[in-house]
Amino acid sequence: MNNYKIILQYDGTGYSGWQIQRGQITVQQKITESIETLIKEKINLIGSGRTDSGVHAFGQTANFRTAQEIDQQRFLYSLNSVLPRDISILKLEKADENFHARFDARKRSYFYLISKYKSPFYDKYSWFYHFKLDCSKLNHLAGSVLGKQDFSSFSRKNTDTQNKVCEIYEAHWRETRSMVVFYISADRFLHGMVRAVTGTLLFALKNNLDGEYIEQVINARNRERAAEAVPAKGLFLFKVKY
Repeated sequence: MNNYKIILQYDGTGYSGWQIQRGQITVQQKITESIETLIKEKINLIGSGRTDSGVHAFGQTANFRTAQEIDQQRFLYSLNSVLPRDISILKLEKADENFHARFDARKRSYFYLISKYKSPFYDKYSWFYHFKLDCSKLNHLAGSVLGKQDFSSFSRKNTDTQNKVCEIYEAHWRETRSMVVFYISADRFLHGMVRAVTGTLLFALKNNLDGEYIEQVINARNRERAAEAVPAKGLFLFKVKY
């Protein structure tokens, strides 16, 4: 069997997340259907991770196996031609036969965009936050989420994931003229985790709370102790490293 790796981008606005779900339109479904149309063969498309409904991807990775030998350049062009405009395959290459986009991933990173003012051009891909942001204080607070910890407090309750331990490598904020950007990377993320972490850091800043509050939320291992998650539209899966 030939194993092919793809790197792709998508606008998640019109999709119920990455993973195929009955009765829903998803990114995985659209790509799977397009590949199967071209090669006339059933495939199992494996993504590096699941993104929630409305979340975007700047650099998602996936792989699929086929008995066919694919002309990579021609297939890449054909695949992009049949996919909707909000999904783009950036790269397609042959991978080792044992490569698995999800299980072989070592580091995943996301960024969240907050617009500093209301703009019709930023509205679709960022969240307009009404309160003043202090990146220095936010970076101090973000230090409390670093390291290997149980992040149950930032995971959705109805998840089937038993292991809630993740290792966060980086978490930092920076400011541009029009945006405030939160970047976070880890070995893995739980369902809804990035949006919940972002929302809790913003809540701590707004209420003049310190890092001890963040530590208390983590140690509680209770989703109700964390703040409300930020809207999905500002979140992007940035990169996956192997």
